[in-house]
Amino acid sequence: MITPADVAAPPGTQTLARGIAVVNAVARGRTRLRDIAEETGVGRSTTHRLLQLLLATGYLRQLDDGAYALGPALIELGYQALQENPVTGVAAPVLRALAERVHDTVHLAIEDRGQVLYLDKIPGTRGAVMRSQIGHRMPLTRTGIGKALLLDGPGRWRERFLAERPAGADDGLARDVLTADAFVQVMEVSTGRGVTFDLEENEPGILCVAAPVRDTSGAIVAAISVTATRPYMPPERLETLAPVVQDAADRISAALGWRPHQHF
Repeated sequence: MITPADVAAPPGTQTLARGIAVVNAVARGRTRLRDIAEETGVGRSTTHRLLQLLLATGYLRQLDDGAYALGPALIELGYQALQENPVTGVAAPVLRALAERVHDTVHLAIEDRGQVLYLDKIPGTRGAVMRSQIGHRMPLTRTGIGKALLLDGPGRWRERFLAERPAGADDGLARDVLTADAFVQVMEVSTGRGVTFDLEENEPGILCVAAPVRDTSGAIVAAISVTATRPYMPPERLETLAPVVQDAADRISAALGWRPHQHF
């Protein structure tokens, strides 16, 4: 999550930036005044005043034990923002039909600030629980849906791969068998096919097939995926699902005004 500290605040907006920082701190699990103040670098008295304003306006709420949590105003705004994205409404019937056909988890996502941002998720009927949630973020190069979002950006492939695997970092995802060069080669092949795969790179035992969604200009504006656990996603099924997922993505793209001849 990008915070106000990562962005230079224009003159006269310091209070707004601090308020946003407080909301983001709560969203990251800092639920006590002391922790929020430490996270944001804002003094405790100022943080307390900001918290009171955010409580009064519904952006935060206070639990019975005094902890702070995100408030109903953010739920309303988040739902409105989701509905105002044209991809969400256009994709919904296609995603439902795809989910009914494959019986596995179906996702819709966009790229936002260098990350996968999930806009929709239809859980599969096989009982598998996955970390993905609407509104959550994931790395681009570790997820099939993220790779689909990157297909048109060969100049970014190596940079994103290395950025999401900082030297010496232990993020619990030490399952890479690819080097940056090998990742670029995989992406080149995926570009030719129009589909991408996640082979347990983001979550143990979870595999997926993904494809990009394009708008009327031919630009990638979203991606969809079908995800399942290893027993339901052997290599032969990955291959079988590839054209199915691609067809669903193309139908969403067509509804957004894309025509195949527009992309070369």
